[in-house]
Amino acid sequence: MRLPRSFSGWTIAVFGFLAFALGLLGLISPGTLLAMLGFEVLDVRPAGDYTLVYMAASSMAAVNMGVYYVFAASANYTPFFRWTVPFRLVTFVVFSSLVLTGAAPAEFFGVGLWEGLGALITGFALWREGNLLPSRQSVQTG
Repeated sequence: MRLPRSFSGWTIAVFGFLAFALGLLGLISPGTLLAMLGFEVLDVRPAGDYTLVYMAASSMAAVNMGVYYVFAASANYTPFFRWTVPFRLVTFVVFSSLVLTGAAPAEFFGVGLWEGLGALITGFALWREGNLLPSRQSVQTG
């Protein structure tokens, strides 16, 4: 596996590594991750409470996503970098809205901020490299 070859690639690799690491943390110690996010950690969960199942599923998704991001960074797959920017900005809006409406604790805003700032940094890196928009070059026929 290669190291990223661009600033935008490094932004994707760092995001991917952090997603992978936090996903592992959620699998190994869901209570720790819940506490980091500002959610109440119960010693005993009542029947019908599937919090730990949801934590395992979302943590596994974060592990997988982290691997995808690291592999994309290693391959310098710029289209993937571009695709992440708007979707991570949407994630910022949704997660921030959950905090603003009181559906999630204030600490959860950190997740939205991580997504939003990461998207802006990746977008800036792509813009600086001239890769923010797909190439409009016509195909040469011969």
